[in-house]
Amino acid sequence: MLDILFQDEYIVAINKPHGLLVHRSSIAADTSEFALQLLRDQIKQPVHPAHRIDRKTGGILLFSLNKDMDASVQQLFANKSVLKTYWAIVRGYAEDEGTIDYPLRKENGTVQDAVTHYKTLARAEIDLPLGKHSTSRYSLVELKPITGRMHQLRRHMAHILHPILADRPHGCNKQNRLWKDHFKMDTMLLHAKEISFKHPVTGSEIQIEAPLQQEFTRVLAILGLNNFPEISATTERID
Repeated sequence: MLDILFQDEYIVAINKPHGLLVHRSSIAADTSEFALQLLRDQIKQPVHPAHRIDRKTGGILLFSLNKDMDASVQQLFANKSVLKTYWAIVRGYAEDEGTIDYPLRKENGTVQDAVTHYKTLARAEIDLPLGKHSTSRYSLVELKPITGRMHQLRRHMAHILHPILADRPHGCNKQNRLWKDHFKMDTMLLHAKEISFKHPVTGSEIQIEAPLQQEFTRVLAILGLNNFPEISATTERID
C-alpha cells in the first residue's frame, strides 16, 4: 500500500518509495509496478500525475483526481507557485548555505536556466577510509529548487563537488561503491520532503510533508545524525 499523505476530492499526495517509477516508460520496459497504477488501484479512481520526481528519488508525489484540476495544478508548477523542499545526504562538508545558479543542458542541446538554494542542516565524519583519506565526511542538506529541470538537484550538487550519495551517473562512483560494499546501501539519498501551494479550488494554503524513508534514516543513524530534533521528528517509525 502506498503511503497517502494528503487527499481531498481534488488532489492526492503520496510518499513515493525510492526506486518506484511514476508511470510506464519505454526506458524501463522490465518494470511492472508504477506509482500511477498502484495509486489508481488503491483509491479506485483515475489519477493524473501533477509533476514528476526521479525514479530514484523518494518523497512527495502529487496527483490530481480529474483533468481540470490536473491543468490547474500543472499551471501552479509552471508559474513557480509551488514551493518545494528536498533533503539530501551529500559527500563532503557543504557550505552553510548558498545559491547554485548554473544553467543545465537538455539532451537536445538546449540550455535552460536553473537555480537551487541550499542550506546545510548537519555534518558528520565517520571512520570510513577512502583513498588517501582516513575518514569520510558528509552533509545533510536542505535543497529548494526555484526551477524544475531534469535531474536539477543531482546535477547542481555534483557541480559544487558535493554529489548526492548513491547517485548514478551524476555522483561519485568511488563513494557509491564504498557504501554499497561496506553498508549494502545503494539507494540514492534524495527525498522530496515538503511542498506548499495555494489550493486552486478552495484557496486554502496547503502544506504537505513526507516522513523520511527507512534507508535514509538508516544512513542518518550510521552518520550519527538521527538524534537531531528536526531530523528525528520527520522520520518514519521503524518497528
